[in-house]
Amino acid sequence: MRKRMFRSPVVRAGLAAAVVAAMLGLYWFQPWKLFTDTYVDEAIPRAGTTSAAPIPASVAPESSTPAPATSAATPAANEILTTGEFVTHEHRTTGSAEIHRLADGRHQLVIRDLNTSNGPDLRVWLTDQPVIRGTAGWRVFDDGEWVELAKLKGNKGNQVYELPASVDPADFRSVSIWCKRFAVSFGAADLTSA
Repeated sequence: MRKRMFRSPVVRAGLAAAVVAAMLGLYWFQPWKLFTDTYVDEAIPRAGTTSAAPIPASVAPESSTPAPATSAATPAANEILTTGEFVTHEHRTTGSAEIHRLADGRHQLVIRDLNTSNGPDLRVWLTDQPVIRGTAGWRVFDDGEWVELAKLKGNKGNQVYELPASVDPADFRSVSIWCKRFAVSFGAADLTSA
């Protein structure tokens, strides 16, 4: 009886369809990522102030009048512009985010002590949307302006992302760990002035 059942074209087609559906489901949801972690520990730029000592006034050799005092330009230092704490959306997410302006004028997003689920197709987005707690905030970030900085490097640890030169950090008010495959935020942080 069993042999006859597996010889049936309808049963074979059903089994083939079930195998294909299972493979697609595994690819799409990647459930093993719920049980694996990717740790990242990148060097975080230091923020602080530096200043140069002024150049002392000197006396011109051919004149008895002192030359005007000049001072060296104070070199720019790395500066934290905005900060925020992550809140949980689709998956429990903790950590903090900061936008740094580096001494050379570049901007970086620094994510400290991130702890979230490892999911399929996670991205780091800067957005102009406010962070809303709870399920109401899961899907708001693609409603307005957003820029994708990169794929998430790891679901745990410290990581740094370069902002493109064309991106003005003042245009964005939040960071989202965005699951592009399911169009949902795993967690997000409101960025406020430091």
